Amino acid sequence: MVEVTRKEKESPEALYRRFKRKVQQSGVLLQARKGRFFLPKKSKKIQKEEAIRKEDERQKREFLKKIGKIQDKKHW
Repeated sequence: MVEVTRKEKESPEALYRRFKRKVQQSGVLLQARKGRFFLPKKSKKIQKEEAIRKEDERQKREFLKKIGKIQDKKHW
C-alpha cells in the first residue's frame, strides 16, 4: 500500500504527482495489470470435454463444407 502525506504548503497537484511516482515505483499497477486477465487452470476432465467438443465441431464443419452447405472462408 502506497501512502503519501501532504507536506506543508504543498499544492494538491504536487501531492498528486508525488503519489503517482510512488505508485509507479512500487509496482502496484504492474501487479494489477498482470492479474487482470488471469484465468485459473481448468481440471483435466473439463479440458478433455472441451477438446472432444471442439473436435466434433470441426468434423461437422468439414462435413458441411464437403457437401456444400457452407463455403470456405478463403473463397470470399
